[in-house]
Amino acid sequence: MNLKLIANPAAGSAALERIRSMVALLEQGGARVDLTLTKGRGDAQRAAAAAKQGSFQRIVAAGGDGTLNEVINGLAPSHLPLAFVPMGTANVFALEAGLPFDLEQACALALHGPPRPVCLGSANGRRFLLMAGVGFDAAVVERVNLRLKRRFGKPAYLISAMQVLCGPLPGELQVVTDRGELYRAYGAIVSNARHYGGRFVISPQADMQDDALAVCLFLRPGRFALLRTAIRIAMGRPPGPGDVRQLRVQSLTATGSGIPVQIDGDYLGALPLTFQARFGELQVVFPSDR
Repeated sequence: MNLKLIANPAAGSAALERIRSMVALLEQGGARVDLTLTKGRGDAQRAAAAAKQGSFQRIVAAGGDGTLNEVINGLAPSHLPLAFVPMGTANVFALEAGLPFDLEQACALALHGPPRPVCLGSANGRRFLLMAGVGFDAAVVERVNLRLKRRFGKPAYLISAMQVLCGPLPGELQVVTDRGELYRAYGAIVSNARHYGGRFVISPQADMQDDALAVCLFLRPGRFALLRTAIRIAMGRPPGPGDVRQLRVQSLTATGSGIPVQIDGDYLGALPLTFQARFGELQVVFPSDR
């Protein structure tokens, strides 16, 4: 098997050593590995786009969810199978798909796991596999200190969240679905995945092997409503009645003045944006029992 490995050497502690072990394990499994080490933003996307023109039978992305997002945007649409070896901060996709965190098991799955079509989301053409956030969580992502993130991981987001809570919160947004339904909200998560930010569940009806997007609208304004909902989710409980509305859509358009947006944990920009479900643009490797 000719295999393209796109790996982020800044994804977690001892990442470069882990990547070297990964290459050895893949070669022991019979693959000829062509390795690209990313150096900065956009490298993974460019490497994946170039790999589409090569003679590879499979692509492996190794890093965090941000690296995976870049590879997806370079690769899709394509029938070339994509596997993922988790190495980053949150690794929401690994939790969602039930991927092993043990390196030997992850490499075996990358070589031999069955590829399946998935539903990507897109935000004005930029694709995402996991979710897009509109409002508070996007403001947190926009403000997070990248040096703190590289050094401490998830606590950097907690610091950013406290800073956002202490300032002016994003305002009201309007959402129009493909069925013409109009909703007003104070934040939204547009999901392919049940998990968010780790093991927290916001959209229990989400399924990346389905052909629709799950949407969670946050209906109440203010810091108290945000904190109450966050505490319930952190405790594994559903948000309170009247706090959120859950939808399933093929597409929706969101508008609002200066409201920030993030996709798969990276800041994208501000509204307005149109979100669409794009089923079958990508084949992703899953464990056989998923």
